[in-house]
Amino acid sequence: MIDEGLLLNVHRPAQYLGHEWNASGKEISSCAISFALGFPDLYEIGMSNLGLRIIYGVLNNIPDVACERFFAPEADMEAALRNSGRRLFSLESGRELSGFDFLGFSLGSELNYTNVLNVLDLAGVPLQAKLRDYRMPLVIGGGPCVLNPEPIADFFDLFIIGEAEEAAAEVIDIYRRRKQDYKNGALAKEDLLAELSHVEGIYAPALYKPGRKVRKRVVENLDSAFFPCNWIVPFVQTVHDRITLEVMRGCPNRCRFCQARSQYYPLRIRSREKVVSLANSAYALSGYEELSLAGLSVSDYPAIEKVVSDLTASFKERAVNLSLPSLKARALLGNVTSLIAGIKKTGLTFAPEAGTHRLRQAIAKDFSEEDFFRAIEEAYRVGYQHLKLYFLIGLPGEKDEDLDGIIDFAAAASDLKKKVSGGGAQINISINPLIPKPHTPLQWMKMEPVSRIREKQAYLRSRCKNKRLKISFHNIEMGFLEGVFSRGDRRLGAVIACAYRKGARFDAWPSSFSFSRWQEAFSEAGIDPQEYLEERSVSDTLPWDFIDIGIKKEYLIEEFNKSIVI
Repeated sequence: MIDEGLLLNVHRPAQYLGHEWNASGKEISSCAISFALGFPDLYEIGMSNLGLRIIYGVLNNIPDVACERFFAPEADMEAALRNSGRRLFSLESGRELSGFDFLGFSLGSELNYTNVLNVLDLAGVPLQAKLRDYRMPLVIGGGPCVLNPEPIADFFDLFIIGEAEEAAAEVIDIYRRRKQDYKNGALAKEDLLAELSHVEGIYAPALYKPGRKVRKRVVENLDSAFFPCNWIVPFVQTVHDRITLEVMRGCPNRCRFCQARSQYYPLRIRSREKVVSLANSAYALSGYEELSLAGLSVSDYPAIEKVVSDLTASFKERAVNLSLPSLKARALLGNVTSLIAGIKKTGLTFAPEAGTHRLRQAIAKDFSEEDFFRAIEEAYRVGYQHLKLYFLIGLPGEKDEDLDGIIDFAAAASDLKKKVSGGGAQINISINPLIPKPHTPLQWMKMEPVSRIREKQAYLRSRCKNKRLKISFHNIEMGFLEGVFSRGDRRLGAVIACAYRKGARFDAWPSSFSFSRWQEAFSEAGIDPQEYLEERSVSDTLPWDFIDIGIKKEYLIEEFNKSIVI
């Protein structure tokens, strides 16, 4: 049980309580296998992650498996645990994490890697996989980051490459048969890992051999895939405090910078009837007052107007708001805008990515300026007041005129509202540096250095004189680290461990991030991080080449060559 004394003087103690509405009530002592599933960030972030909710439900639907949750504790809770000599525990039963058969981490950001080490340390689990034996849980990772798991390979026994719903259940089946032999010493850990590696999508770093491929795991049919209708309702507000309903996986577009397309390839669609049915079930079991449709390109969902119409008709009288993620403008040229605005007039989000048509062609971004300006004029007419626009800088062949294009494009979007009513619209411009990610056509491209990105940010600030345009920039040093660890190799494990020992925690949070700490860690490990960001030859062997994502390398090379802009 949770020691309530630990919670007396910590921030938001409810995030450590568990027992939320729809949380699992399984008795762990009556189950053959225990699985602690976590997200290496705060509860409010982790409980906004759909993947974690899906795997939690999948595992708890297996009769003899008890799956419980954990998250990275805040600094005050970490101090309370260390000062009291207590170990980190699960939310559902308060059981120490070291007592579970598995510890599973959902890895969505490279900047959470030191949080993984902190969770292991607070749990009393040795950080390095080679130091853990049958008395410790098997540590398994999944999520977007494991498209290149090598920088954190030293700390994990297993990775699930790709989609985990079916693979996790198959891992459980093998472990169930072999658990007794493993726990009594009759089966060596290496042999157990070898058996588990026969599951498609499973990678055991300790058994890595050059030339062996690991094929990404894919769920074939989204209509038959599990969805957590018994949506857990947190006691505290989360970042995405709503039902998130996945309508599709994969993307029909071929943007050359986008790793998510490779992560979720191929495209699969959940039927309109299934979407509406799941929405009604999730609402009935949770009572949430907001529903969001999720997917890489919801605008490309077939009959998007019809499904929005069905959902608005179903939920309008119940005062349930419907929200959509970043859209393509052409999706709003029908009746979608007015349908959504009829329920809740919020801002709209678009991702042009580049300020000029020339650069959008270089990255294969499917975006029509003509459709965009027609669509936002319609949106202004039905009551929308502001827009958010996402752009990238550091794109191949980028010039000052392309940066000017970002400001000019946003100003034109603002001024268009004057045709409808009053003054211009408020435009929030979010600008991130391009990180050429693994398994994308740009993976061989050099990432622009911090100094050059800083110059471009200063240039954009100097050009933005319109008070209705508000620019925000992603932290340059954070982007630098994301680039290094997404493109890195196994040598970086020493850097992560060193930074952790120096106090690195919650590096995705600007209030906690210290770039100097990481610089010291790279120096002490004798590694120049810049080498991971340099241009590479298409003939080079890359650290992630052993992963088969289902997209041929020849296609990536062809697309890379098309991205080169003079």
